[in-house]
Amino acid sequence: MGTLRLLVADDHELVRKGLCAVIQSHSGWVVAGEASDGREAVEKAQQLRPDVIVMDISMPSLNGLEATRQILKRVSTKVLILTMYESDPLIREVLDAGAQGYLLKTDAGSDLVTAVEALQRNKTYFTPKVAQMVLDGYLKRRAKLEESGEEGSRLTPRQREIVQLLAEGKSSKEVAVALGLSVKTAETHRANIMQRLNCHSVADLVRYAIRNNIVAP
Repeated sequence: MGTLRLLVADDHELVRKGLCAVIQSHSGWVVAGEASDGREAVEKAQQLRPDVIVMDISMPSLNGLEATRQILKRVSTKVLILTMYESDPLIREVLDAGAQGYLLKTDAGSDLVTAVEALQRNKTYFTPKVAQMVLDGYLKRRAKLEESGEEGSRLTPRQREIVQLLAEGKSSKEVAVALGLSVKTAETHRANIMQRLNCHSVADLVRYAIRNNIVAP
């Protein structure tokens, strides 16, 4: 595995430098660039094409969520959202923006490396407190589905397998290889699943996979 290049976006210089220090101390990781607001983060992402972006939500000029949306439309990268706040609506916003990770600033000192390593392996990452909130929300929704008799009836086992691979960041070609399918067949499965679940993006699919215990939060 080659060098992992990261972009760190936070408007507080001390926080940004602290994050950079943690990253630089990890073997094989380098800070490719820094940004102090959302617009600069978008510009730097396009210029530097980092593998992972550590993105604060609350930044001037352009907030981290909107910056993430703009970046992911233009650059193939992974975004780890960094915030002081934890709430179900905010978690949904983070997933809708397309970010693959959610880390509380209070946990950054102990969990930043673990979070970046998860994204490096094409996994999602939620800080422990947020993961518990996601789990609690999932359990409540699952209970409602069980009461209505709908739980578990939406996808076949093969479709759930494909959802997991896609939610873990695999391309249609990688799904085809993993399951012994043609790329065309994998793409057809993907299109059918997205339509069946009314998902319009990979972020929607990740959210569905988390809600339905297909991938771990």
